[in-house]
Amino acid sequence: MKAIYVSLLAAAGILAAGAAQAADETALAQKSGCLACHAVDHKVVGPAYKDVAKKYAGNKAMVGKLADKVMKGGAGVWGQVPMPPNNVSKADATKLVTWVLSLK
Repeated sequence: MKAIYVSLLAAAGILAAGAAQAADETALAQKSGCLACHAVDHKVVGPAYKDVAKKYAGNKAMVGKLADKVMKGGAGVWGQVPMPPNNVSKADATKLVTWVLSLK
């Protein structure tokens, strides 16, 4: 019984850590202006983050390419409206892209 209780506590800690990390990335996306054009589960101006995750699922090589696109902007992949460049560091862009690609 004690082992089950410890296992449940450990699982709850892992879930809480995951939720806290998602909150950090959401706050970073808000601070960086990403949420003015994107949402997790529906298209705003740019694609939904879940659609981006689905398109690039399993393609780890895209993290760097998409981080560059976040920083420099881009056009033509998701429609006619170009994404403007964003004033974020490479580390923050990589963190945002990794989070977006983790969404299901």
